[in-house]
Amino acid sequence: MGKDRQSGHSCRIVGRRRLMASGACSFLLVALTARANPSGNVNVESWHLPRLAFTMTGADTGQMVTAHDFLGKLVLLYFGYTHCPDVCPLTLHNVAQILQRLGENAEGVRVLFVTVDPNRDTLPVLRRYTHLFAPEIVGLRGTADQLAALARAYHLGYSVTPATASHPYEVTHSSAVYVFDKTGRARLLIPSLASTTPDIAGTASDLEHILHSGTGGLLARLGQLL
Repeated sequence: MGKDRQSGHSCRIVGRRRLMASGACSFLLVALTARANPSGNVNVESWHLPRLAFTMTGADTGQMVTAHDFLGKLVLLYFGYTHCPDVCPLTLHNVAQILQRLGENAEGVRVLFVTVDPNRDTLPVLRRYTHLFAPEIVGLRGTADQLAALARAYHLGYSVTPATASHPYEVTHSSAVYVFDKTGRARLLIPSLASTTPDIAGTASDLEHILHSGTGGLLARLGQLL
């Protein structure tokens, strides 16, 4: 999990809005020990995770958006915040490299950057930040309840601890990236892209494989139901 005060990872979950460390961190530990493909990414099709579902405010438009708005796109879901000194910018830089490698296929991808620090990440701040990396990255800002519900669904941990006289403002968050196919089904977990030597080519190949999966008929049926 990324930390605001220093680089590194932690499973310590604190603050008023929290996900219990024993749940989020134990789940991610299982993910890290699961069988990965050559790129280091983990197939999660057998994990029975819920289809992507959320309601939040999009930074680009200022309007409410839902998972339904992204049907037909390959979706990468990442929790972070704009003041993050290392993990977030490195992750988004690597995501941008992956998108560049996808070439024209990148049009079929959207990256949802969900802020865990909405008190500081206003919509204009989110919009400017995501535009620094790639046009396919969409900033999302939710209420405390909306954020907690999305995190709980995919066992992602985060916390925000306000500053006190003896303790600076601190944010922690999971570094994992989930990949959902065009129908909103969870297909892949990228344990972390917060590395200076990620497998850009391997991850791009994984995304291309999911992009070209045969989901047309199922996508049409889901659109009718939703």
